[in-house]
Amino acid sequence: MHINLPTWLTLFRVLLLPVMVLVFYWQFPGHNITAAVVFLLAAITDWLDGYLARRMNLTSAFGAFLDPVADKLMVAVTLFLLVESHRGGWSGVVMAITAAIIVGREISVSALREWMAEIGMRATVKVAFIGKLKTVMQMVALVVLIVQHEKSAEALRLYHIGEVLLVIAGILTIWSGLYYLRAAWPSLKGDATGHVRRDD
Repeated sequence: MHINLPTWLTLFRVLLLPVMVLVFYWQFPGHNITAAVVFLLAAITDWLDGYLARRMNLTSAFGAFLDPVADKLMVAVTLFLLVESHRGGWSGVVMAITAAIIVGREISVSALREWMAEIGMRATVKVAFIGKLKTVMQMVALVVLIVQHEKSAEALRLYHIGEVLLVIAGILTIWSGLYYLRAAWPSLKGDATGHVRRDD
């Protein structure tokens, strides 16, 4: 199997995850900023591999499979780290609920796209602008929260800004999820001939 440049970038993004986890917990001066830089680098490769794949027509079945997996792993692992480091109090509750919404939406939309692909209707649930906006807001919020995850007295204000941005990303997550569900609803209700699909 030939691995092209965009796929190498995707693999690099996956390899950055354990690095970020290690740096996140390794208590050296500036470890939080370093962890945020690692996350930001992974986010940049997310954009870059897609850009190169389209610009240079370097698409592959393996890359198409791995790219969304890498994206969801990056977000889910980061959310788990942040939730674990902010247990207790309303702040922890808000973080946990928002993280559950975001991860739940990613799982649901992935399952929806897989099912639509099986019936030849994947284009119906292609990425919309609201999904891209959600992703940008999510990445910005996570970078801010990683930088300030220690919640020191000086950093608390910026941390709360990160919380607000993540809640906004959570709202956009629900909105975009409903958008995809609405687009797929005719197929979910029945097949092309109007008969209800049953798995007996």
